Amino acid sequence: MRRLSAILLLLAFAPVGAIDTGLAFDDPVLQARYEHLIAEVRCLKCQNQNLRDSNAFLASDLRREIRRLLAEGNSDDEIYDFLVARYGEFALYRPRMSGKTLILWIAPALLLLGGGFVAVRVVRDRMSLPIDDADELPARNNGKL
Repeated sequence: MRRLSAILLLLAFAPVGAIDTGLAFDDPVLQARYEHLIAEVRCLKCQNQNLRDSNAFLASDLRREIRRLLAEGNSDDEIYDFLVARYGEFALYRPRMSGKTLILWIAPALLLLGGGFVAVRVVRDRMSLPIDDADELPARNNGKL
């Protein structure tokens, strides 16, 4: 009797830990779009996970909302617009190019150029130094180690 009740209890609560069980689209194209969208949208609670990997309640709600918008026939851009209007550009892992996010797109190139400039300057300065290593070697304990 105890075994039977333990098995029934395990079976009753088994689906609780799963994410989006039984919510697959019949159309493989819609399912692929859905998977792409939830991979590109940030979980607003976790902030370092996308919606696909997060098991937070807010992520579950956003996955359901994206699923509803896809079922209604909205395009990916319309879904992104909806999410940005509601939660801001922070919701997207790849923010769109705009005046507000321009620094996000330009900063990596500027940092790379700045690092290259510094590296070139250091190499040029080092190349202009004289090579007099033999005269500057310190004597070591009169030849003893």
